Amino acid sequence: MHIFYHASSQTFHLSNDAVSYIMKVLPNGQLGQLYFGKAIRDRENFDHLLEMNHRPMSACVFEGNLRFSLDHIKQEYPSYGTTDFRHPALEIVQPNGSRITDFTYVSHTITAGKPALAGLPATYTEHDEEAQTLTIVLRDAVIGAELELRYTLFADYAAIARSARFVNRGALDLHLTHAMSLNLDLPDSNYEFVHFSGAWSRERHQKVRRLEQGIQSVESTRGTSSHNHNPFVILKRPETTEFSGEAIGFSLVYSGNFLAQIEVDTWDTTRVTMGINPFQFDWKLAPNETFQTPEAVMVYAADGLNSMSQTFHKLYQKRLARGYWRDRPRPILINNWEATYFDFTEDKLVSIAQAAKNDGVELFVLDDGWFGARCNDHAGLGDWVANPHRLARGITGLAQRIDALGMKFGLWFEPEMVNEDSDLFRAHPDWRICTPNRRASHGRNQFVLDFTRQEVVDAIYDMMAKILREAKVSYIKWDMNRCITEAFSAKLPADRQGELFHRYILGVYQLYERLTSEFPHVLFESCSSGGGRFDPGLLYYAPQGWASDDSDAIERLKIQYGTSMCYPISSIGAHVSVVPNHQVFRVTPLETRANVAHFGTFGYELDLNKLTADEREMVRGQIQFMKQYREIIQFGTFYRLISPFDNSQFAAWMVVSEDKKTALVGYYKILNEVNGPYHRVKLHGLNPDFSYCVDGVSAHYGDELMEVGLLTTDGSAGQPIEGDRESKDFDSHIFVLHAE
Repeated sequence: MHIFYHASSQTFHLSNDAVSYIMKVLPNGQLGQLYFGKAIRDRENFDHLLEMNHRPMSACVFEGNLRFSLDHIKQEYPSYGTTDFRHPALEIVQPNGSRITDFTYVSHTITAGKPALAGLPATYTEHDEEAQTLTIVLRDAVIGAELELRYTLFADYAAIARSARFVNRGALDLHLTHAMSLNLDLPDSNYEFVHFSGAWSRERHQKVRRLEQGIQSVESTRGTSSHNHNPFVILKRPETTEFSGEAIGFSLVYSGNFLAQIEVDTWDTTRVTMGINPFQFDWKLAPNETFQTPEAVMVYAADGLNSMSQTFHKLYQKRLARGYWRDRPRPILINNWEATYFDFTEDKLVSIAQAAKNDGVELFVLDDGWFGARCNDHAGLGDWVANPHRLARGITGLAQRIDALGMKFGLWFEPEMVNEDSDLFRAHPDWRICTPNRRASHGRNQFVLDFTRQEVVDAIYDMMAKILREAKVSYIKWDMNRCITEAFSAKLPADRQGELFHRYILGVYQLYERLTSEFPHVLFESCSSGGGRFDPGLLYYAPQGWASDDSDAIERLKIQYGTSMCYPISSIGAHVSVVPNHQVFRVTPLETRANVAHFGTFGYELDLNKLTADEREMVRGQIQFMKQYREIIQFGTFYRLISPFDNSQFAAWMVVSEDKKTALVGYYKILNEVNGPYHRVKLHGLNPDFSYCVDGVSAHYGDELMEVGLLTTDGSAGQPIEGDRESKDFDSHIFVLHAE
C-alpha cells in the first residue's frame, strides 16, 4: 500500500496490490482524473493519460490553446460554467449571485491511518498501518473558500473512501447547493448500470441497464435513504458475471436524501457523482464555518460481482460496524409483533417467551404498543413510558421476568416520531416538522419530530436512557415508519431551511452515538418500516438492520440476494413468520422459511404456542442448526450462485468458513417443475484439495464440487417412486459440507 506523489509531474498515485487510483494537477491548477482500476506499477509521469484534443464548439480555458477544455477532460471534483457543461460535484452561490468557482491546488498531506469525520458515520482503522489518507487542499482565491478532498486507501481492500470538506475563510456568507462526496470520470461508457430499487416489502430488487448518452440516476427525496432506492450502485462491464469481469461499486455512508448519478457525455465519457441530493439542499456557510460531506466508498473488482461484494462485506463488517456486537454471533430472537400486534398483557408476553425459551430462543423482543396511550397507531408515540394497563410493573418488571427465564430482553422504539394524541405533542406542538399555514400530512397517523433541534434530541434521549438505565434491556429495535413531508423547522431561520434534511440526519446520528456510547453492550437493530433505511450510515451505529417487513421466504430470496450485493450477512435481519404470510398471504413450508432466514440474523415472528408438536420439533432443530453454524453464516465468505432475478424456478447461495473446512449451500426451488432436467450447481470458495462430506453421506473433492458441481436433482418432478423425497413448490435444502 502506497500513496505516491511525484512533484515533477504533480501526480498522485494511490495503489495497493489490487487497485490503482491516479490523478494530477491540471495546467489550470484544478485536479484531473487519469485512472481508476486494477493495480498498475508506479512511474514518475502519467501525463500521457491526460487526453486533450481539440473538438469544435468547445469553450477553452486558455487564450490560444484549443486543446484545453474542461468540457472533455476527466476531472476529480468539477464545477460548472468554466468550459465544463456537465453536472458538477460542487456549486456555491455567492453574495453577488454568481455560482462560478475555481478551486485550484494549494497543498497536500499524506498521513497514516484514517481520521474520523466529525458527527458523521464513516469507515475507520484501528491501527495506522491499515490505511493511508491523502488530503488535498484546493482554494478559490476570489471567495476565500477552501476545499479539502480526502482519499483513504486501505491496505487489505480494493477500496478507496472519499469525502470533501468546505471551509469559508472569506468575510461573506456562502451557500452550498451542491456538495457531492464523490466524482469519478471514466474514459468510456461500456458499462451496465446496476441499482437496487423497490418499495415497501420488495426492497433492493436488482435492476440492470446499459449506459447510454445522457443521465441515469437513483435518488431519495424522502428524508431517508428509502425503500425505493438504495445509496449503492454498480458499474459493470456487459460481460461481467458473479465470478468474472470488471465491476465498480459505489456506496454512500449516509441515511438521508442522496443522489447517485451517471452522466454519459456525447464523447462517451462517463461521470459518476454520489452524495447528498442537491434537490432542496442549501447550506449556509458563514465565515469560518465548515461543511463536511458524508463519506463515499468505491470498490474495484477485476473478477466479478462476488469479489466486489466480499470486499464490501469485510470492510463494512470489520471497519464500519463497531462495538461489542461487531464480531459476535447474534442472538436468536423472537419478536411478538406478528403474534400479538397491540393485543397483549405481561402474562401473554411471558407465555410466548417461555415457549421460545423451551425451544432454544435466546432473546425476547417486545415490539410496538408498550408505551403511553398506545392501543392503536393513533396515539402514544413520543411518550416513552410504559402503559400501566398493559404492563403494571413497567418495562423493568417485564424485563425481570424475561431475565428469570434465562433469556435476554429487547424493546422496540420509534424515537423520531410523535402522535398528536400524546403528552409530548400537547406540551410541544412546535417540535413537529411542519410548514406554517400549511396542512400537516400524516403517515401511519404520525408525524416526524424536528431532530434539527437539540432540545428535541435531548428530550428523547432522556426518556430512552432512563428506561435503559432502569431495566435490563439487551437489544433495541429502532423503527422509523414514515418519511418527511412539509419540511420546515420552526427553529431554523429562513436562510437555513435548506439545511433541514441534513441537520435532521445529523440529529439522528447524534442520538445513536449518545445511546450506543452509554449502553455499549446493547445490540441495536435499525428499522424503517422494514428496509426503508437499510444503509451504511446506520450500520456504523447498529450492526444489523431489519431488511424488510416482508418475511415471506420466496420474496426474501430477492430481497436478501439484492441486499448481499453490498451488505454483510451479519447485518441482514431475517426471521421466520407465520403462514399465510402477513404481507403476501402465501403459504410456504416451515423448513423453507428457516432455510432462507438462516442466512442472516436469525429469529421468529410468531407465537410458538400456536404451532403443532411436529412444527415445534422442527423449530428446535432449526435453532440447534443456527447455533451450530451461525458464526460461519454471519462471518464467513458469502457467494451468490443462482440469481432469483435471472431464474424463476431456482435460487442458490453459499457461505464458506475462513479455514474452508465447512460450507453451507442454500438451494431453493421457487416453483416445482414437471419431468424436468437434471440439475447441478457449481460451488465456489472451497479448497480444491479437501475432500468434503456432503450431508454426512457422500464425499467429493473441492475441485469436483467447483468444476463439475453439486448434484441437486430431486425425484419428485413428475411421478415420484418409492424412496424419492417428495418435493413441491417453495422447497429448499441446506447442504452441509465438512472437510474430512
